[in-house]
Amino acid sequence: MNNDKHIASAFDRDLEAIQALIMKMGGMVEANITAAAQALEDRDVETAAKVRAADKAIDILEEQINEEAARVIALRSPAASDLRTVLTVMKIAGNLERCGDYAKNLAKRTGVLAELTPIDGAGASIRRMARAVEEMLKMALDAYIQRDAELAEQVRQRDLDVDQMYNALFREFLTYMMEDPRNISACMHLHFIAKNIERMGDHATSIAEQVIYLVTGEMPEDARPKGDLTSHTDLGLEAP
Repeated sequence: MNNDKHIASAFDRDLEAIQALIMKMGGMVEANITAAAQALEDRDVETAAKVRAADKAIDILEEQINEEAARVIALRSPAASDLRTVLTVMKIAGNLERCGDYAKNLAKRTGVLAELTPIDGAGASIRRMARAVEEMLKMALDAYIQRDAELAEQVRQRDLDVDQMYNALFREFLTYMMEDPRNISACMHLHFIAKNIERMGDHATSIAEQVIYLVTGEMPEDARPKGDLTSHTDLGLEAP
């Protein structure tokens, strides 16, 4: 019995260490999303370059989390519920890493957009959308630490708001492109950025769904609310 307690105690310590790494990684991703969106609005190529460089540290952290999680599984032989916790941590790390990649992609396009004619209000709109996703990520990570399925469900519902923001931006960029063909290049880059941010929202939602699974033992039964309608829209950009 004492040995079982010792193993449980060691597992708890290991898990706390991994969770600390997850929160560190989450903070870095949130900071990169904010910096990338602000750099875009300010046409700040220097800050965008820092975002791209910082992504390497996020990738390294994901590798460290996965290595630690694998070590815990190998050494502690966790019971079913504890194993579910470790696997959830690895999936969260994967989702955070993808969000970091999208922030890096946003920063990459900032340099190109800085050379093009600005699209009125686009930078501020992108930043608002990025802030919404950043809040979703923070809520999802808080839900994980607190084992709060209700908070995680709120994240799932918020994804619809992000989809609607994306749809509005898509229509706005489409209008600019139709009004003046010279806007097409900038608007296409902005559209890809908006799509990347929408995908970040999907990853934040995936984290929330993992939390719900961790707490309840089941994935959410109802389909994830989605509001991305752009796949049904004809851009009208094909050659006649």
